[in-house]
Amino acid sequence: MMDTLCIEHLSKSFGTHKIIDDLSFIVPEHAVFGFLGQNGAGKTTTMKMILGLLKPESGSIKVCGETVTYGQTKTNRYIGYLPDVPEFYSYMRPFEYLKLCGKITGLSDQKIKCRSEELLLLVGLDKVNKKIGGFSRGMKQRLGIAQALLNEPKLLVCDEPTSALDPIGRKEILDILCQVKGKTTVVFSTHILSDVERICDRIAVLHNGKLALCGTLSDIREQHKRDGLLIEFSSQADKEQFSSFPQIIPLLTNAENTDSSLIIHTRSLEKAESAVIATLAENHLLPVKFEVQEPTLESLFMEVVK
Repeated sequence: MMDTLCIEHLSKSFGTHKIIDDLSFIVPEHAVFGFLGQNGAGKTTTMKMILGLLKPESGSIKVCGETVTYGQTKTNRYIGYLPDVPEFYSYMRPFEYLKLCGKITGLSDQKIKCRSEELLLLVGLDKVNKKIGGFSRGMKQRLGIAQALLNEPKLLVCDEPTSALDPIGRKEILDILCQVKGKTTVVFSTHILSDVERICDRIAVLHNGKLALCGTLSDIREQHKRDGLLIEFSSQADKEQFSSFPQIIPLLTNAENTDSSLIIHTRSLEKAESAVIATLAENHLLPVKFEVQEPTLESLFMEVVK
């Protein structure tokens, strides 16, 4: 399997301000890659360099094994691009717009007709025949994805595709990105963490121009595992009673407390678990919730961008 995108030692400054600082990562074929970071972290700058629209100061970018050259965007024949706010000719209808894009890309009339029908069906606009000027933001994003997929790209690059949408619009876009997963590699930037958890298999977190985290979601969670046990009671009194038992007191040194719940952090999870379960059973205390805690993407993100 070839890596669709390979970035090595990429740097970029604007004046004295270093936006990207020695950035390296790879995106394997058919991955859905979430590129995360706060606003202003350098996500869009990186994407513009991938598209050959901005000149890197140093480093290299390869798309499908070919080097991206600023200004000579030959590698863009492999790429479909959806900007954060796609612009359209508002007097056109969806089918006409895709026909125009197909002509510009040099596709045959037969191919344009076939791809347009297929893609408008994929993005749920096959029955829509009104002018694009009357489209909602979500509909425009969906048409933007259809346009970006028209020439069957090997890499689909989406810049903040869901940030301006309501929850329904966001779900529609994520569902579409999920559907194209087997056919193309998807890289999308975002600061909405729940979107990433829903569809990405790999992520990179950008902070101060550097990579703060990179890898598969499962690996990152495994590496940053801080074993925690959450025990939640129906009342504060139950929690206080539980916390006063001699076998529990030693577990409370690193515990987080709220009114009716405890999170016990421990190196030996199994021991703590059996002590907790035994204590609850012996004293007929019923918690409303008892769970082993996995690190959330949010907690990892907050940790690395502090």
